[in-house]
Amino acid sequence: MTERKTLNLRDASDAEAPAIKKRGRGWEISDKRLDNLHEQARKMRRHASEAHKALAERFAKADLGKYTFKRFAVVGSAIVDFNCHNLGMAIVIDEEDDDENLNRRRDKTLEAVGVKVMHLKAADVRENMDDVLKRITAGMRLRIADKGDARRRHEAENPRQTRPRYDREGNGPPRRNNTRND
Repeated sequence: MTERKTLNLRDASDAEAPAIKKRGRGWEISDKRLDNLHEQARKMRRHASEAHKALAERFAKADLGKYTFKRFAVVGSAIVDFNCHNLGMAIVIDEEDDDENLNRRRDKTLEAVGVKVMHLKAADVRENMDDVLKRITAGMRLRIADKGDARRRHEAENPRQTRPRYDREGNGPPRRNNTRND
């Protein structure tokens, strides 16, 4: 008889983040693997836990402006429960039967590319929804502040790249007028 191959996970402590490509889909992941991840995320959306459904319902009702959270989003080689691409923030609901090694490896990979991961306990989501929403709001405010600090630091270090061509009053180099007065 032939031996069956099984999937073995490496220790999360020595795991490295996948290398990022500067082209294509951005991550060094095969198309087949990425398609499998998207299919798995679809299945997870169909069979979501009660805590996930409750939080998704609250996000659907909330007015978060330009910040939206996508359910069971594929980020690189990981699937997170909720992802806000504009903020670079992921929310993971920790169920009781989750694999800790896999979670640490996923978090390390996401942190390496600048995605901040927030963990919420499933019991807290089911029982203390208002406190959970306050934590999420506070986390969003921190990410907005971090993004603003990074933008200001970039503008200070690279003044020629960020200077607008025209200021709000319309001052700047003369514009070409396409209308002719003969």
